[in-house]
Amino acid sequence: MKKHSRKIIFAILLIICALFLFPVFIVLMNSFKSKFYISSEPFRFPTGETFAGLSNYIDGLAKTGFFSAFLTSLFITVLSVGTIVLFTSMTAWYITRVKNTFTKLTYYAFVFSMVVPFQMVMFTMVKTANVLSLDNPLGLIVIYLGFGAGLSVFMFSGFVKGIPIEIEEAAMIDGCGPIRTFFLVVFPLMKPTTITVAIINTMWIWNDYLLPYLVIGSDYKTIPIAIQYLRGGYGSIDMGAMMAMLVLSIIPVVIFYLLCQKYIIKGVAAGAVKG
Repeated sequence: MKKHSRKIIFAILLIICALFLFPVFIVLMNSFKSKFYISSEPFRFPTGETFAGLSNYIDGLAKTGFFSAFLTSLFITVLSVGTIVLFTSMTAWYITRVKNTFTKLTYYAFVFSMVVPFQMVMFTMVKTANVLSLDNPLGLIVIYLGFGAGLSVFMFSGFVKGIPIEIEEAAMIDGCGPIRTFFLVVFPLMKPTTITVAIINTMWIWNDYLLPYLVIGSDYKTIPIAIQYLRGGYGSIDMGAMMAMLVLSIIPVVIFYLLCQKYIIKGVAAGAVKG
């Protein structure tokens, strides 16, 4: 009976997996079609008449300035994720180990920030960014830190509660101060949650369109903004080039996810149920 149940569960999960991968497959398939056939025959495989080879990729790279946008997205994503991981892990450790009213209120403030819709603070955030001269790639990193801190602190806090405090006390007895204790003892133990937080924020920041568009506009094009510029006047869209650029844009984050995916469940479980 258990064997049949496992087969049924496996079949259901396989169907769900196929449903999630189907849109990606459609984008990949249409990236090799002539743009005139993508709208009329979106679900048909490329044939001799509809096959466009690599022309969509060549046109997309030329029209969007993809490599420049790739470097901009890479710069913003790497620094933003690194900043989020560093500061939120330290914050989570502090508010978990130091028990007072201030740290409790700080923790609940981070948790509350997760339920505030972005649209509620969108216009005031843009105005504040302009006043504080944060409307540039470095300023955008600071803004990403603010928006990504809530979930990250929540996950790190849950993991820190499961770390025996005796390990930290032993390090301090050996002469380590708080900074050395954190970086030499606590932070290495956070590896599963650190990678999980990094993956979640990388997928969000790499694919984000609205925040870079509102803050830095077209002065520094990220990949989503560059792809959006394939939309021409009067609603015309170069669908072939757009499909090709979408395929190129998802490759880096998929590779990063596949390299680190074994840590995701472990990190989410550790950050959610420990303590």
